[in-house]
Amino acid sequence: MSDAVPVDDGRCFACGPYSADGLHLRFVREGEGAARAEITLPPRFQGWRGTAHGGIVMMLLDEAMAHACGAAGERAVTAAMQLRFRAPVVLGAPLVIRGKVKWKRRGVIALEATVEHADGTVLASAEGSFVSRGSLAVGERLGVPDVSFA
Repeated sequence: MSDAVPVDDGRCFACGPYSADGLHLRFVREGEGAARAEITLPPRFQGWRGTAHGGIVMMLLDEAMAHACGAAGERAVTAAMQLRFRAPVVLGAPLVIRGKVKWKRRGVIALEATVEHADGTVLASAEGSFVSRGSLAVGERLGVPDVSFA
């Protein structure tokens, strides 16, 4: 793994405002070490008919955990993830994505995330571990591009 500090240049497929094909997720903080976003997935993310591709669902969970790290003041990268599909993630239906830090020890952060139907039914869940790449600067938050980076 490189020692380079990850830089948000706004082109993240999940949350980057400059990603032409991306989801443009907007996470909001839900307390210390927790984040939440809402989305309705369009047909272009289909796996089986009418259902989101599993890789897209995994990306939503991974992104929720990354933003939970950001809500805890950490710039971190995914080390491992375990995912459980509980029910089909239907396209065209409002979804809520949540991530939460469970614990931090030294440079390791344990997290959990869910993709839920708008009524609160959990459709997919994950647990993961991230590796800290350092603290976010005061006032810095994920999803806001560092446009000074060339």
